[in-house]
Amino acid sequence: MKQIKLDQHTALRAKSLGALGELLAIKSLVDNGFNNIRNLNDQKKNYPYADLYAEKGPEKYVISVKARNRHERNGRLNSRYNLGSDCEIKAKKAELQFNAKAAWLAISILDDFYSVYFGTLESLPVKTGIPIGETHFQKYECLVMEKQHGLDFRPYKNIYEEEVGEPQINPTLNSVGGFSRAGSCAGYFLVRVLWQ
Repeated sequence: MKQIKLDQHTALRAKSLGALGELLAIKSLVDNGFNNIRNLNDQKKNYPYADLYAEKGPEKYVISVKARNRHERNGRLNSRYNLGSDCEIKAKKAELQFNAKAAWLAISILDDFYSVYFGTLESLPVKTGIPIGETHFQKYECLVMEKQHGLDFRPYKNIYEEEVGEPQINPTLNSVGGFSRAGSCAGYFLVRVLWQ
């Protein structure tokens, strides 16, 4: 098996996929009756464990968002979305700070469609990752099932080149995959598409 060389383009693609995931996450939370939603990364870059804060009824949540391509580059199901080896410690700090329960959103994207699954960290048998697969889906709350996202997903697909090359920058967007080099998303376009 050949080792994948991660370069600037791969890193920008992953960061862009994460930003897209946070937008899809916020939309799915709104559509499923969550309120008082806040993006914690607006308060502090790379907030420990949680990306979002949200409430539903009396419950308060600090939520880690994990957006992934449904399949790995070899075509197999991406069967585990990593939360990090120290996520339990970071989640506990976020729970205490916000008086909320640690939760997660797993966003599985395949071409023009996405699905969103919700669960709490305490529900996971191993706290360092979210297992993904048919046997696991029945244990999770499905917030979105195979919904069209309306975006050109090609820049986010798991396609790696054998050699390290320069990322292809779109001169009209000054970006890789529709997101600026500074890391902020082309929010107007995405929000307009998602909320139509």
